[in-house]
Amino acid sequence: MSGATINLLYFARVAELVGKRSEAWPLAEPTTGAELLQALQTQYPDLAPAARLKLAINQNHSKATASIQPGDEVAIFEPVTGG
Repeated sequence: MSGATINLLYFARVAELVGKRSEAWPLAEPTTGAELLQALQTQYPDLAPAARLKLAINQNHSKATASIQPGDEVAIFEPVTGG
């Protein structure tokens, strides 16, 4: 399926590091959260280590092993700490 994308949403520090709040990311076939984070780190080296980042796929918190499909919405954000 040519031209397929996912909608990436960046929050807080992640948005600052990539310089935008959202973007359409090409995705022709399913991938995992870990593979997406690695690709983002390649595109945006300031995110390193990207494996620490958290994901929400279609507004559901997801593990890095979760599958991402063309057309999905993926939010990317820093781990939240309390104290």
